[in-house]
Amino acid sequence: MKKLLIIGVVLLTVSATAQRNPFKNLTEKNGKIGIGTSNPDQLLTVKGKIHTQEVLVDLDGAVAPDYVFEKYFTGTSSLMPEYNLISLEELELYLKENNHLPNIPSADTMKAEGISLKEMNLLLLQKIEELTLYTLQQQKEIDALKEKISDNK
Repeated sequence: MKKLLIIGVVLLTVSATAQRNPFKNLTEKNGKIGIGTSNPDQLLTVKGKIHTQEVLVDLDGAVAPDYVFEKYFTGTSSLMPEYNLISLEELELYLKENNHLPNIPSADTMKAEGISLKEMNLLLLQKIEELTLYTLQQQKEIDALKEKISDNK
């Protein structure tokens, strides 16, 4: 009987404790939730891997890089008037000096500060659009050279 009483008390204690904090890796501190951390620094801080099917990121003040094409084809951009596509020669000099693309954080910066997925995705889209323009420019040069060669025959 005594053993049954002790086992009952232990089970009741374990059950009550489990109900108070069913998630041992979940923390709330100053209105912020931490998963895998006891010191959340954002509204939700997760220290570890996240498995999801989709992430939706609002632009919330950010500018999508349509300004790249707008500036190239119209000569000006209402979205970002200060944007300019640099020449391939300028790009090469920048790469030799910095070892990373213009406006893209260096590896050291990314390691120290992390990256914002919204910001990085927009920057990468800008770089894709710039590559598209460089390709179009090069194709025009190739076509002009082909025409010159054809005229010389």
